[in-house]
Amino acid sequence: MTQTFRNLTGFTTIAAVGSGLAGGVFFAFSSFVMPALRRLPSATGISAMQSINKQAPTPVFMTLLFGTAAVSAGLGVHAVMHRDEPQAAWLMAGSLSYLASIVITGAFHVPRNDALMRLEPNASESVHYWTTYLSQWTAGNHVRTVTCAAAATFFTVAARRSV
Repeated sequence: MTQTFRNLTGFTTIAAVGSGLAGGVFFAFSSFVMPALRRLPSATGISAMQSINKQAPTPVFMTLLFGTAAVSAGLGVHAVMHRDEPQAAWLMAGSLSYLASIVITGAFHVPRNDALMRLEPNASESVHYWTTYLSQWTAGNHVRTVTCAAAATFFTVAARRSV
């Protein structure tokens, strides 16, 4: 095996693991965090989610999300430049799937989180936004979960094909 293929397999494995970890975080929110917040009184749920949103952008989590995005983008470029390689289509599918989760995060979740941060949890008008936020945010999160799981699968197949 040449050094190039070892590097490609290594980066593909990193992308698979990163995609899986990010998808796991999103899965946790979809499967039990958001349902638990939904059961709380609105003001308490809003306050809890505001706290989560303040805590989420830690260096470790941001490195996971955006480091995986950088590796995914690089693998996508490699796939375009080496379309004839057996793993190219799998790399492209993984790259597009993972990067879709990042676009969804930035375009869909971040604006909703920013709007939530501006709310006063005990204000009566906050209850309406919270109800809408819960269903929209969670539905979008289901999509992020699926795109990350798909990316992890595609990158795993690509890593196996590049060996």
